Amino acid sequence: MPDPSFHENSSNRSGSPRFIAIAGNMGAGKSTLVDFLCRRFGIRPFYEPNDANPYLPDFYADMQRWALQSQVYFLTSKFRIHREIAATNETVLQDRTIYEDAEIFAENLYRTGLMPERDYLLYRRLYETIVESLPPPDLVIYLRCSVRAVRKRIQLRGRPEEQAVPLAYVRRLHLLYEEWFARYSASPTVVIDTEKLDYIQDMVHRLDLLGQIEAIL
Repeated sequence: MPDPSFHENSSNRSGSPRFIAIAGNMGAGKSTLVDFLCRRFGIRPFYEPNDANPYLPDFYADMQRWALQSQVYFLTSKFRIHREIAATNETVLQDRTIYEDAEIFAENLYRTGLMPERDYLLYRRLYETIVESLPPPDLVIYLRCSVRAVRKRIQLRGRPEEQAVPLAYVRRLHLLYEEWFARYSASPTVVIDTEKLDYIQDMVHRLDLLGQIEAIL
């Protein structure tokens, strides 16, 4: 049986969570969990605005040239979404946080030499300034999944833009997620190991997950 665990990383705001963020590597099950919980509890979802990024074609053609512009677009979009979430009085679920944009994806571009240091330092200053002005989520649910399982799910779901993603890239993202989550302290967190968790098809897994989430909500 899956064993989600609850960790109080900070006191945060009192009362029941109303801003719940789902974090995790590609293929870890974020969108599936958001869809499932929103249907089950009637929660409003906020999804990642990937399809709207006008810089992505240029970025894929010349990553070093367009890395900063592409990441700033994502950062700006997440900033607007985070502010909208903070202003609402209803319980919401966010698929991937503003923190992941910087701490995982921009960091990966910088470490692999695809974002020049000057651009990276500018991006970090912008990111840190933005984050200082935002209230953190009431709860972060981190979906932990092995690189092997993530790679298999990417292949199974068959998204054309993901099929050429190298295994080394998935592995780097996994390590960055683990590094980031180990130092994240802005919100209480729940860790769910999704490698063998099938809450859509398996009733035992579903009841266990629902019990954990209901206790938090």
